[in-house]
Amino acid sequence: MANEVILLDFWPSMYGMRTRIALREKGVEFEYRDENLREKSPLLLQMNPVHKKIPVLIHNGKPVCESAIQVQYIDEVWSHKNPILPSDPYQRAQARFWVDFIDKKMYEAQRKVYASKGEEQEAGKKEFIEILKTLESELGDKPYFGGDDFGYVDIGLIGFYSWFPGYEKFGNLNFEAECPKLIAWAKRCMQRESVAKSLPDFEKVTEFMGMLRKKFGVE
Repeated sequence: MANEVILLDFWPSMYGMRTRIALREKGVEFEYRDENLREKSPLLLQMNPVHKKIPVLIHNGKPVCESAIQVQYIDEVWSHKNPILPSDPYQRAQARFWVDFIDKKMYEAQRKVYASKGEEQEAGKKEFIEILKTLESELGDKPYFGGDDFGYVDIGLIGFYSWFPGYEKFGNLNFEAECPKLIAWAKRCMQRESVAKSLPDFEKVTEFMGMLRKKFGVE
């Protein structure tokens, strides 16, 4: 119990992937519990009574909610290894800005790509590509968003990459053609053990998206 870490999560969640990656970057052993979001566990409802959502990080019986906050918490608690946030206050603020941008912009736009049709889908595709191009511009020619070191913004974004094949299939998109530097960055991230172990099988995610499309009545 001295350092018990439990993660309540749902396997295709790009937000849960952040927390998994951060824990693995730090070499933290954790118990992974996959939640049934249609029938949420009493523990999830107890540990996140406000939003009732995953992921929830439980450290020694105490819950930490919201993935971006969890990653910062992990970085502070296990500060001895692989820093995630920059040490410079300004660079740290910038990193937080870009993860906040991802959180405010990405989810709704990407949802329109696979979960709508017609004009709404076309508008969503345009919006999504614009968001990705903005992120690609911020990345520039750097290996990672923070420079030479894999860090907070990389962790904040890379989970979405596991959904990219589904966006391409259901949205008729070609990300390599639209955002080549961003795709090169994603492939670079995938070479890290923490990322490769934390992202689910891409085909499985695409199948899951197909099920959601049927559920939403767009297929």
